[in-house]
Amino acid sequence: MQVAITCRHGSIRPELREYITRKAEKLVKYLDTVSEIDVTIEFEGPRVSVEMLVEIDGFHTIVAHVEGEDAAATFDKTLHKMEQQVHKHKEKHRDHRHNTSVGDATEQAEKAIEADETQQAE
Repeated sequence: MQVAITCRHGSIRPELREYITRKAEKLVKYLDTVSEIDVTIEFEGPRVSVEMLVEIDGFHTIVAHVEGEDAAATFDKTLHKMEQQVHKHKEKHRDHRHNTSVGDATEQAEKAIEADETQQAE
């Protein structure tokens, strides 16, 4: 997997570049089909705009875009937004072999426990 970092109208410190690379590579733990990550940081006066593109299996791209004051903080917000979108994509494309969702199964188990407690109390 490749992480490409591009800066427009400015530059970032090498430490921040390493931080961005290290954090962006963690997206693979959510979705192992990530083939490329592009991070674009654009400086517009005092504002910083961070855009992250994650390419999945070479044909699907997820985009997150955040604007802020500080490059590192704005990148963190963009990464958080991307993690949510990648997780949502994974859930959407997961092979659901069970007829009930985890939430429904939990709710059914709680109802069964309450019914058992009610019967024991009587």
